[in-house]
Parts: sequence; C-alpha cells; structure tokens
Amino acid sequence: MGIAKTLVFKLLVCVAVCLAVGGLGSLWTSAGVKSWYPSLAKPAFTPPGWLFGPVWTGLYVLMGVAAALVWQKVGWNAALGLFVAQLLLNALWSLLFFRLQSPLLGLIGIVALWVVLLAAVIAFARIERVAGWLLVPYLLWVSFAAVLNAAIFWLNR
Repeated sequence: MGIAKTLVFKLLVCVAVCLAVGGLGSLWTSAGVKSWYPSLAKPAFTPPGWLFGPVWTGLYVLMGVAAALVWQKVGWNAALGLFVAQLLLNALWSLLFFRLQSPLLGLIGIVALWVVLLAAVIAFARIERVAGWLLVPYLLWVSFAAVLNAAIFWLNR
C-alpha cells in the first residue's frame, strides 16, 4: 500500500473511531437532554442546544485527523495511548453527567479529561506540530465545557 493510501486508510479509521465515540456519548446524552437537563438551573453563558451537535462533529473530525497524522508519522506510541485514554474519558463524561445525572461526577470526569487531553496535545505537538494544533479547538471546547459543568454543579447543589 502506498503512503497516500495508507494515510487515507488511517484517516478513515481514526475519524470513524472518534465519531463512534461521539455516537456512544450521544446515546447516553439523549435521554438526559430531553428530560433532566432542561430542569437544571444553567448559567447565562450556556450555548443553545442546537450548537452542540455541529461543534462536536467538527471536533471529532479534527481529532481523527490529528490521530491519523501521528499514527502515520510514528506508528502506535504513547501519544496515541493518551489519545485513546482521553477518548474514553470523553465518552465517560456523557455517562456521568447525563446518564447518571450527576453534575458532580461529570465535573470530576471532565477535569480528568482535560488533564489527559492536555497531555495528548503536548505529546502530539512534539511528534507532529499540525496534529497538536488540530487538538487545540477541542481543548478549548473542553475547557469551556468544564466551566459550564462547574457552573451547573454550583447552581444545582
């Protein structure tokens, strides 16, 4: 398989895995969004509900591209291990916050996600600068989501 075909294959696999994790998270999110989440007190800076789907879809695509670039450059390594760990924590947050309906557990989960994600951004940037930069919008969104989660916890304690 040529380099271009190998990269396309890796791009497809990584983007598909990221979108699948997003799909799993949305399964855990959907029930809570319809019934429990609307009943919570939320801060004024809460984005409209319609924004989350497009933002997350774009972020999952960027994440997949970043992972594929690292995989293509160095193969499987610790940086990709961190990436997989943050993906699992990403899905776990949806379970904790929406499925278990716990802003406190969600806050704990998103702080763990943020720490592992930051480590993944740094590790990716050391291997392939573009891959690190592709994760920055995701890190910024998770930072915002952590503040939002903390505010929801505070307002509903």
